[in-house]
Amino acid sequence: MHSYYVYILKCSDDSYYTGITNNLDKRINEHIFGKNKDCYTYNRQPTEVKFYETFNDVLQAIYFEKKIKKWTRAKKEALINGDFDMLQILAECRNATHYKYFDK
Repeated sequence: MHSYYVYILKCSDDSYYTGITNNLDKRINEHIFGKNKDCYTYNRQPTEVKFYETFNDVLQAIYFEKKIKKWTRAKKEALINGDFDMLQILAECRNATHYKYFDK
């Protein structure tokens, strides 16, 4: 059985990069040593691993990676910091038409 990893790197320009791999150490080293010139992190060295999660199912890992990539910086930082209460708050719909804001 393979393991799959979704990870978040913090780049030198203070941006976050989210990726997926089945070999975390190898992939992180590729980021660190700039193996791929076309990679987002290539010109943003050094990078630092801020978060990773392990999955047994590749489809779950892919789903989680795509989900995180759409998140705001604040949500990514709440995940990195393990602040699940803040993550829940940031995930709530703030739209004025949301059911919470209707008079009952």
